[in-house]
Amino acid sequence: MALDKLIKTKEILKHYGIEDAVREAEIIICYCLGIDRAVLYRDNPVINKNQDKKINNFLKRRSKREPLQYIIGYVDFYGLKIEVGKGVLIPRPETELLVEEAIKAVKREALNIVRILDLCTGSGCLALALAKEFPSSKVYGTDLSKVAIQYAKENARTNRIENVEFLEGSLYEPIKKMNAFIYPLFTFDLIISNPPYIRRDDIKTLQSEIKDWEPAEALNGGEDGLDYYRIIIPEAKVYLNERGYLFLEIGENQSGKIIRIAERAGFKNISLIKDYAGVERIFIAKKEI
Repeated sequence: MALDKLIKTKEILKHYGIEDAVREAEIIICYCLGIDRAVLYRDNPVINKNQDKKINNFLKRRSKREPLQYIIGYVDFYGLKIEVGKGVLIPRPETELLVEEAIKAVKREALNIVRILDLCTGSGCLALALAKEFPSSKVYGTDLSKVAIQYAKENARTNRIENVEFLEGSLYEPIKKMNAFIYPLFTFDLIISNPPYIRRDDIKTLQSEIKDWEPAEALNGGEDGLDYYRIIIPEAKVYLNERGYLFLEIGENQSGKIIRIAERAGFKNISLIKDYAGVERIFIAKKEI
């Protein structure tokens, strides 16, 4: 029966040091049976051989600390189903906050959003959430990883979002290539990014699920974690329209240095927003003439 299997699954996960063993056990059982949590506890359905085999396979993978999101194959993000797997960063709840605050700023300022640029797009979660929210806009997402771009394109198809285009290349490079052949040049009303910001030496101290499974290139922000900000912020002055916004997710204790980078780049209208844990997590700069 399902509830008996749930108990066994929970104990196995605990044995392997999985912190939230109860929640993960529920997710695994419900996913493999194709039911929701309410049905699991209300009906206690019978588990057939194929379902039992699938559960055991999931447990084997999880025991090796493979992220549950990779095993399930997707994560819910801002109302979207975002497929993830080896080679692409798993979207986090604080990144949903980045989307939420960007949307609020656009609506508060009553900006006419025509073009949006998402740098280091990864799974495409930011670009897709904004493309869905602003269907009359055109959204571009860039990433150096071919694997990430493939996931992003598939996620666009899965969520039936058509006003988005994903381009392989580092940061602004795909836009520079486009601008070499068109006039007027592509500029943006909103630039957003969740770039790599973990200090190189700190990666080895992260959870096994992160350091052993998620792509190092999506984590490594260089010696001090700020390599990407030193490129993104100054060049944003070139690619942002007047009154345009730059929204960035940042790491803990990085806000002061990032503000100084922005001030040196000529940004004056700068603010920060804290995440659910009280950490200054979102950097905002507005381009003003």
